[in-house]
Amino acid sequence: MHLKADSSKCTGCRLCQLACSLYLFQENNPKKSCLAIVPQFPDPGVFGVRTCTQCGECAEVCPVECIPQNEKGAYYIDADECIACLECVEVCPENVVFTHPDDEAPFECNLCGECVHFCAYGALYIE
Repeated sequence: MHLKADSSKCTGCRLCQLACSLYLFQENNPKKSCLAIVPQFPDPGVFGVRTCTQCGECAEVCPVECIPQNEKGAYYIDADECIACLECVEVCPENVVFTHPDDEAPFECNLCGECVHFCAYGALYIE
């Protein structure tokens, strides 16, 4: 399973990012979200949605093997074991392993589904 997006349905409201940051970090902070909403300039109102495809490349390069899979098959970074080398950030083909100055360890989608529940236009779904 992985989180998928239909960018043609995205309005750029970023409720998905807020839901993600609230669920993972208990913060209303879209910069602590595990998906990216990218404006497609110069086209106003057109957005691209980048999500984790669960390809596992992040886990393959982790030198301390701190990126296991959860019960849904999603890779996640064990922040307690992470040494913050950021190799996972560099290798991610979708650019969806994120960092934030508040946290030493990077983070990525764990397929919690909160973003899907809050997407009013059906742009996000888990398949």
